[in-house]
Amino acid sequence: MSLVYRERPPAGEPAGLLVLHHGRGADEHDLLGLAEALDPERRLHVVTPRAPLGVPGWPGYHWYTVPRVGYPDRATFHDAYRALAAFHDETWERTGIEPDRTVFGGFSMGSVMSYALGLSGQRRQPGGLLIFSGFIPTVQGWQPDLASRPGLPVFIAHGRQDPIMNVEFARRAHELLDAAGLPVTYLESDAAHHIDPAHIPPAIRWLNDVAGRASAGASSRTSS
Repeated sequence: MSLVYRERPPAGEPAGLLVLHHGRGADEHDLLGLAEALDPERRLHVVTPRAPLGVPGWPGYHWYTVPRVGYPDRATFHDAYRALAAFHDETWERTGIEPDRTVFGGFSMGSVMSYALGLSGQRRQPGGLLIFSGFIPTVQGWQPDLASRPGLPVFIAHGRQDPIMNVEFARRAHELLDAAGLPVTYLESDAAHHIDPAHIPPAIRWLNDVAGRASAGASSRTSS
């Protein structure tokens, strides 16, 4: 299944690729504004795919069904995982930007999918994970393979007043990733289930740092 998507090209030669996955009830247009906030100089090539499932009674889309928050439905989760994996592969081939120069980001359910693809030992390691209000999923047939993700930088931001995805999900993810040796930038605020504007400036700094290191690594490989 080919996913519908939007993209925002960079102003010049891309410093990297930013793939933003939207939350439940939204679509491929939803996080283009976030891309502008995170990358105002348009250094990155940005792609925003649409989730494959319609939401009954809603105009938007979602990645999987939710029998219980934190525990995605197995069948719809794995369908979305396969579709998103194929989309990432197609995007890397089409843009010529390598996985290690790619940041997976998103909000809510989109962050769950960023974790799922970014922490899978079956997939190539991305350059970083940018997580807003998400959780590492617990689902049959998928487990994070943290031993295969050496040095993967992760940015986590979550609101303590979030009524949809409790902040404890973020705290547990932070503890798990930190214990595995991944470099984690972790922020909390009194926000609810939304992206706190106060978290944008540190996210910009983190993203610039990750993109800068990835570009330096690519230059060094080209010159060697």
